[in-house]
Amino acid sequence: MGPTDLRAHIRDIPDFPKPGIMFKDITTLLANADALRTVVDSFADRYRGRVDMVLGIESRGFIVGSAVAYALGVGLALVRKPGKLPSRTFAAEYELEYGVDRLEIHTDAFGHPCRVLVLDDLLATGGTAGAAVRLVEQLGGEVVACAFIIELAFLAGRAKLSPCEVFSLVSYE
Repeated sequence: MGPTDLRAHIRDIPDFPKPGIMFKDITTLLANADALRTVVDSFADRYRGRVDMVLGIESRGFIVGSAVAYALGVGLALVRKPGKLPSRTFAAEYELEYGVDRLEIHTDAFGHPCRVLVLDDLLATGGTAGAAVRLVEQLGGEVVACAFIIELAFLAGRAKLSPCEVFSLVSYE
């Protein structure tokens, strides 16, 4: 099974979380052992020897990020919504359709120097991943790449991540 087969395991949920949105659900992909293995192996093969840490973005980025970190033999750092991390944190804000939100990372999430892979399930507008990149940089880390299972290319999120390398397994134009 190759990356092009992953689309068959991604379920479309119309009008979720609000009318007009076509939600790309990866729970069906995660439930399929071959599809999950393809995702983890694809990321691990691409980044083996290139990173010291995987950064998983809440919450589906934790699931895939932990498996990829394990496959690479590196650690996992977490980026979470405000108030979820118990120790001292740095924060970065990002824009939403109506307002702003914020992500946080522990100030000691990784040592220096550190080559970091930012990993999440979906790239849409790039706001969340962009905030994660800024947090890595605030900690003195080097973002090697931002990687996603799914990219909604029509939303042009990768432009917000420039000059970072952006990689996705499945792209919807």
